[in-house]
Amino acid sequence: MITAAVPAVVRAAVEEDHSEPVEGISLLIPAIYDIVWSAIVLAIIAFAFYKFVLPKFRAVLDERADKIQGGIAKAESAQAEAQAALERNNAELAAARAEAAHIREEARTEGAAIVAEHRERASAEAERILATAQRQIEAERQQAEVSLRAEVGTLATQLASRIVGEALEDEARQSRVVDRFLDELAASTADAGT
Repeated sequence: MITAAVPAVVRAAVEEDHSEPVEGISLLIPAIYDIVWSAIVLAIIAFAFYKFVLPKFRAVLDERADKIQGGIAKAESAQAEAQAALERNNAELAAARAEAAHIREEARTEGAAIVAEHRERASAEAERILATAQRQIEAERQQAEVSLRAEVGTLATQLASRIVGEALEDEARQSRVVDRFLDELAASTADAGT
C-alpha cells in the first residue's frame, strides 16, 4: 500500500543498485531525481513567494516610500515656513529698528526744541530781572541823590554859615549853594573819570 502511494521516481531511486562506489566529481553532483524534486519544491516556494509575499513586501516598501516622500515634503514645507517666518522676523526687526531710530530722532528734535524754549524763557527772565534791577538801582540812586542833596545841603549850609559867619537859613539861597556845590563836584568827578 505504501508502494502504490510513492511515485515511480522515488521507487526507482530506492531500488537502484548502490553497488557501485561513488567517486570523484559524481560525489558532488546529486542524482537526477533530487534535482527534479528540488526544482519542483523551489518552483512551488517561488510561486507562493511571488503570489503572496512579494505583493505585501512591495506594499510595505511603497508605503514606506510614500511616508518618506511625505516626510520630505513636510520637512520642505516646514523649512519653507521657517524661512518665511525668518524673513518676516527680519523684516519686522528692520521695521522696529527704523521706528526706534525715528523715535530717537523725534526725541532729539523735541529735546532740542525744549532746550531752545527753556533758553528763550531763561533769556527773557534774565532780561526782565536785569531790567527790574536797573530800574531798582536807578530808583535807589535817585533816592540816594535826593537824600545826599538834602544832607549835603544841610552840611554845606552849616559849614558856609561858620565860614562866612552869617546864617544861611534862607531856603532859596541854601538850594542855590547846594546845587552849585553838587554841580562842581559832578564836573570834577567827570573830569577825573575821563
